[in-house]
This record gives sequence, structure tokens and C-alpha cells, in this order.
Amino acid sequence: MICLLAALLSSPLATLLLAETRLWYAAPLIVSVSLVFSGTRHEDPKDILTHALRFGGWVLVFMAVVTAVLQFMAWLQ
Repeated sequence: MICLLAALLSSPLATLLLAETRLWYAAPLIVSVSLVFSGTRHEDPKDILTHALRFGGWVLVFMAVVTAVLQFMAWLQ
């Protein structure tokens, strides 16, 4: 039974599906971190939302760049 489970989880499709599932955890984390960070910098709700959107965009771009670099390094192996 354990061998069957290990074989199923070691397939490339299972790895891809698990990676996509874990990626969904990033969305609420980015939203909460952006709102808390912006809330410590501003008092007006409009300013908080504006700064949170900008900061969230920066976080997404940073995560995409790190992902691209890691994928490129994995491709080189």
C-alpha cells in the first residue's frame, strides 16, 4: 500500500497538481501581508488599499522572478 502511494506521489502529474494546490496558499498570504503592511503606514482607508495593491503587485512580481530563476536553475541540472 505504501509503495503504491509513493509511486502515485512520485509521478510528474502528481507533483504538478500538488504544486498548484500549494500555490493557492500564497493568495491570502499576499493579501493579508499587504493590508497589514499598508495599514501600519497609512491611516486613510483609500491610501491603505492603494498602497496594498501596489505592494501586493511587487510581491507577486518578486515571487514570479524567484520562481523563474529556480525553474531556470532546475532546467540547467
